[in-house]
Amino acid sequence: MHIGFIEDTALRGGTQIWVSEAVVDFIKKGHEITVIAPDASFVAENARAAGAQVFTYNYNDITVNQDKYQALWTEGLRNCEVAVTTVHPPRDGFHCAVFAGKCIKAAGLKTILVPKTGSIVPWYKREYYQPDPDVNARVICITNFTRQYLIDVYKIPSEKIELVYQGTEVDRFTSTPETRAEALKHYPLRPGAAPVIASVGAMEPRKGQIILLQAVKRLLDSGKLPNIHVMFVGEGPDEAMLKAVTAAYALEEHVSFFPFTNEPNYVFERMDMLAFPSLYKEGLPNVLLEAMSMKVPVIATNMTGIPEVVFNGETGYLTDPGNVEQFSDAMEKVWSSPQMCAEMGEKARKLMQDKMDKKNQFDAFLDCFKRIIA
Repeated sequence: MHIGFIEDTALRGGTQIWVSEAVVDFIKKGHEITVIAPDASFVAENARAAGAQVFTYNYNDITVNQDKYQALWTEGLRNCEVAVTTVHPPRDGFHCAVFAGKCIKAAGLKTILVPKTGSIVPWYKREYYQPDPDVNARVICITNFTRQYLIDVYKIPSEKIELVYQGTEVDRFTSTPETRAEALKHYPLRPGAAPVIASVGAMEPRKGQIILLQAVKRLLDSGKLPNIHVMFVGEGPDEAMLKAVTAAYALEEHVSFFPFTNEPNYVFERMDMLAFPSLYKEGLPNVLLEAMSMKVPVIATNMTGIPEVVFNGETGYLTDPGNVEQFSDAMEKVWSSPQMCAEMGEKARKLMQDKMDKKNQFDAFLDCFKRIIA
């Protein structure tokens, strides 16, 4: 097959890592890959290194000069049997799925457009998933929650929507004595820090990391977990704010900040729990699956696809968005019982092995593409 990917962002978050990994996997399996992405973006650079054909454009200029880039996108899409595009937020009247549909229609291409989505954002338009009735489009959802929402709210026919979980690299995210020892070197913390709670990923408003800081302050003020420590690993626009709040709450001895990493397995080895206090716009985040594969219990927000892997009281705990008391209580509850913590980790690992192994899920995506083409 000839598979295209459209990734209209310069970010390097979980979705972009998945696209980069899919490119490598699909090329190894003998498929032709074309990628359309912004100049010098994370996805473009990784795809080029993997041997994909890459078409790049100016991320800012395309919003005001769409006609200028139509020929380039059309050329990139021309030989693709399917073109997978992440449904990103619109930018000044520009949306990648809509623009791709326009290119396909204007050139009379046979390319099937495949918007792929895990997040539900109420202000997104139906056309981001079904851009034009004259364009052959199918949607891939990575959570059942998202699939049902598109059917119920956007009235997209169920036969035009596929459910395929992304999965995670279970073999890679496996705890070993060697990686545990190496993790201590990568992430030195103050002696006696326990439990270690980590937030891994982009630092931005929708991720709700401020909830984690407020929950930690509540636990410290109550004296319940006097040695608790938080690791923030990543980058983003909220980093300065989170550091300022850490100082305002006098939490400097209990909070550490570390940069983005391509080796998150060392982070998972260092933590006792993963904190995921997102407020909105989530699907089924990669970091949850990776941590669970490493036998790490998860404290997360009860929203979108998260309850499809975080089973309350079994593989972690679910809390209401923005509820600081619930979040702090859940962390305390997990840490109060070493046996419970270990059992949650074992159940999380088994779920990843049984249903979320990325080796199998990449094949599931390829099977889905074959069905769509047929």
